[in-house]
Order: sequence, then C-alpha cells, then structure tokens
Amino acid sequence: MLERPDKASIPDQPGSYQFRDREGRVIYVGKAKSLRSRVSSYFVPPETLPAKTRAMMAVADSVTWITVASDAEAFMLEYSLIKEHRPRYNIRLRDDKSYPMIAVTMNEQWPRAMLVRGARRPKIRYFGPYANAGAARDTLELLLRALPLRSCSAAKLARHTRDGRPCLYYHIGRCVGPCIGAVSQGEYREMVERVSQFLGGQASELARSIEGNMRAAAASLEFEQAARYRDELVAIQNVLERQEMVISDDRDLDVFGLCADELEVSLQALRVRAGRVVGTNGIIVDLVEDLGDEEMLTRVVELYYAEKAFDYPSRVILPSPVGDRERLEVLLSELAQRRVQVGVGQRGRPRALVATATENARQEFRRNRTRRATDHNARASALVELAEQLGLESPPLRIECYDMSHLQGTNYVGSMVVMEDGLMKHRDYRHFGVSIPKNDDFAAMEEVLRRRLGRLLDEEAKTMDRSRRFAYRPNLILLDGGAGQLSVGIRVLDELNLSSSIALASLAKSYEEVYRPNFEEPLRLPRGSSALYLLQTLRDESHRFAITYHRRRRTITAEVSVLDQIPGLGPKRRARLLEHYGSVYEIAHASPEELVGAKIVPEAVATQLLDRLTKVYGTNPSPVEE
Repeated sequence: MLERPDKASIPDQPGSYQFRDREGRVIYVGKAKSLRSRVSSYFVPPETLPAKTRAMMAVADSVTWITVASDAEAFMLEYSLIKEHRPRYNIRLRDDKSYPMIAVTMNEQWPRAMLVRGARRPKIRYFGPYANAGAARDTLELLLRALPLRSCSAAKLARHTRDGRPCLYYHIGRCVGPCIGAVSQGEYREMVERVSQFLGGQASELARSIEGNMRAAAASLEFEQAARYRDELVAIQNVLERQEMVISDDRDLDVFGLCADELEVSLQALRVRAGRVVGTNGIIVDLVEDLGDEEMLTRVVELYYAEKAFDYPSRVILPSPVGDRERLEVLLSELAQRRVQVGVGQRGRPRALVATATENARQEFRRNRTRRATDHNARASALVELAEQLGLESPPLRIECYDMSHLQGTNYVGSMVVMEDGLMKHRDYRHFGVSIPKNDDFAAMEEVLRRRLGRLLDEEAKTMDRSRRFAYRPNLILLDGGAGQLSVGIRVLDELNLSSSIALASLAKSYEEVYRPNFEEPLRLPRGSSALYLLQTLRDESHRFAITYHRRRRTITAEVSVLDQIPGLGPKRRARLLEHYGSVYEIAHASPEELVGAKIVPEAVATQLLDRLTKVYGTNPSPVEE
C-alpha cells in the first residue's frame, strides 16, 4: 500500500510526478502547476476516486517528482517521460500512421526539397503533414517546376561537382545546376526562401512578388527573364487552384473536431494557412485515464501538438470549451514562441469548419474501429491456434525470436525481435555483438540467450540501475534453427531456472518444422495456417534485422579498416574526405589531381591512399559522358 508522503516535502512548484509499482516500473506520469496540490489530491478515501484512478493507486508502490520552471517545461517533461516509459495508466497514442511531409534540408550547403516521413531531424524545415501523399507529391513537383532546387543525393552532388558536369535534370530545366556553379549561393538561398515562403502558407504574397518581378523585367526589355518569371507564376497559380479557400483573410488556423467514446478518442485537425486548407492531420488515443470532457479535450490537444504538429498557427479553434483556456493559450504560446489564441467555433465560418473537422474525426473513428476489430480478431485467433499446436498452457502474448548472422565466422551478430499481442513491437528489438571467434552458431546463440535472460533476472532482482526495458518476461522464445538450436535454448533455460515459466521452440527452414522440448518428432503445422504464418513472420523479421545490422557493421569495418591503414590520414581528414566525396568508393575513383585539389590531404598521402584503394576497388574507370 502506497504511503502518503509528507505534504511539506512535496514542492509547491510546476513539474511532473511519476507513480511506480513494486517492480519500479513507471505506471503513470502526470504534470501539475503545483506538485503539492496535485499529488496530495490522490491520497483521499479510495471510494471517492474515479474507477481507473483507484485501480492505479491500488498498484502504485511509490511516487516521485521532478520540478521545472514553467507549465510548458512541465508539459514537455511529462511528454518525454511518457514516450520513454509507456506507462500503463496514461492515455496512449494509438495512431500508427506516418503522414508525409515536405522537408527542406537547411543543414546542407545547397538545400533540397523532398517528401519524407517519420521523425523530425534538427536543422531541417518541415511543412505539412499532408493526409494524401499523392497530393503532397503533386504540390512539390509543380512547385519545383517554378523554383527548381536540386533533387539529387549528397553523394551524387559531390560526384557531379568533382566531374564538373551536370546531370540530365539541369539540361531539361529541372535543376539550376549548383554542381557546376551555374547559380550563386545567394541566388540559390533566395530560391530556397521562396519555396519555404510558399509551403509556409504565404503563397499569395509569393505570387504577387513574382508577378512584380515579371513586369519589371519586361519593362527593362529582359524578356527571357520575364518569361521565366511568367512560368514560375503559372506553376504557383496551378498549385493555389488545388487548395480550397475557406476564409477570406490570411489567418492561420488549426480547427479541431472530436469523436470519442468511453475507450478511445479520434481528434482531427484542418490545417488552414493564409486562408486555405493545406492539409489534415489527426491522432487516435486510448482513454486509460478517468477524464472529464473538458480535461480530455485539453489533454488530447496537448498530445497532438507534442506528437503530430510541425508548426503552430496564430489561432486554435476547438469544438467545445476547455476548463482552463488561458493556461492552454500560455502553453501553446510558449511552445510556438509567439502568441497563440484558443477559441471555440460557435458561429459563422469557424463553426462550419469545426463541423467539417468533426465529420473527419467521426469517419476516422469508424474506420479505426473496423480495422482494429478485424485485426484484433485475426491476431487473437492466430495466437490461440499457435498455443494449441505447440501445446502451450495459454496464448503467448509476448514472443521473442532470435537469429544469428556472420560471414565466414567474422562480424558475428545476433538479433532479437519482439511480438506482443500479435503485433511486432519495434521499440523492443535488440542487436547483439557476439564475441565468438569462430564459426559456431550454437555458441553464438548461447551467448545471446545468456546475456538477454541474465539481464532479465538482474532487472527483476533490481540489481541494475539502467532503464528496465527488458523487465518483461517473454511467454515464448522462438529460435531460428533446428534441434541443435533448441538444445542450446533448453540448456540455458534449465541453468537459469526459467524452463518452467518460459516456453521454447525452434523453427527449421528446411521443411518449416517446429521443434519443441519433450517432443520426439518435430511438428509440422498445416500449410496456410495462421499459427505457421505468425512463426514465419517472426523468423523472417529476425533474419532481416540480423542481416541488416551485419551488413552495416561489415561495411563500417571494411571502410574504416581501409582508411585506417594510410599513414598521415587521421580521423579529421577521414571525416572531411567522406563528407566531401560521400563514400570510400567515390574517393577510390577520384584522380590524384582531384584529390590534391580538394586541399584535404597532401600529395604524398593522396598517392598512398589511391594506391591502397585501387587494390580494393580496382583501377579508376575512364570518364563516361552522361
């Protein structure tokens, strides 16, 4: 039973608090303007608490807190802790869609615009996200016809710069040719800013500016330049025609719609920039906490801006009031570093936009329900069938699969992939560098299993201070291999006294036979069965994960070892060479004059470097016209 901490010991400051269970796992993360008031509110008679909060307090064994300077810092701290620990009793983001965005690589000398997905990286400008990848791709293509930034990779740019010859895109007018110096750095940066201006919602201003430049060029009798401005203007107007004007002024808005029940909520946003709808975005979350309608809306909007938003509007329109509108405004303003107003769409055009966003949320809610119900039923059926086929006491909710990869006994690596509730849990995947000095798959498998299961036991015994990400026991361990790998697994589990709590199996590639302890003959699951498909998915994923890691290590080892053998080529020169040429292969095919002309290494070092690389990659090929 969790004892109530001394109220005086709890700081009366903003911050984040964390409830932990007896195993030390974080089960709930919250934030508060006053930690003293918020934490104390949990220690009341249990019957007065909401049901879900009461269940959490029954499991909690301790509470800790971290103080910060402001509400915004408390919010970001809470978000980062939730991302790290995935607490059981916090609302959880369940939308696994990766929306496309347009990124401008400001971290490069010659930036490029491209369509990307996934997490944001520093020093890159992001615009979007877009609900429709095709529409985003069309927008980018039309825009780059008017403002043709480069689209090639860094390695290709370096190669064409070194050769002094542009690629085909320059000849057809789809690139301004930074690789051959056809455009100055200042002119190129101006184009980049114009692309960013358009994608940032200032398309009308950009169109007016280009039209003014076109008229000025025509008045100065610079008709070729005027024609180029005309083509830019036409391309931009074509993009603008595809974007619906929803308000008459140039305001930037995020308009939210909501659809929820007792278990989950769908939040969808219409992103309006300069009066035009530039995209939609949204999230689906599980409602694990007991929250009122106003608090639920506040928490979900906060989660949206922490997880899915890539820019901040000047005004946020909500479908209903929130409990502390001023506090939400302060939070968003601090995050955006400028004033953000929060309002409710009660009349006029804002009300119509809220209705549209709400309908989008309702449709996404229905699609998600149908999709999840179908997926859940199929996964549950496969796990039940697998338990029956393998003779397990219950369906294995967590399965770990292991595989080894090597090249003639070198660069030995192991992989562990994880499936929970029939879904691959990518964040729990692990690589293992194996110390076995020779080609011995059995010894390598034994080392990996001992390390993983030993870590499990240490974490359960609380003898490790690191993050407890390995603390969850698998219900089933699957090994890629046959009877030999199974015998290794049996030996390790027996020695660690885990054979009674963790089931074991191995899947052989030859006839897709499954080996189990205490079974005289291997099992042959029916072809096309859900259980066999599930095991094959695990085996193939572990193999892919191991091979990918092995290739990366082998490439790094080969390239570093080659460059390490050159006298006078230290870490700084190696880094500069790889940055300039893009890869060791490109360095190997540079001429001595080019290598010396780059002013990275002296002539003597360049000669030794090319001699060594020629033995690895062959002689320099003769130039070929593109």
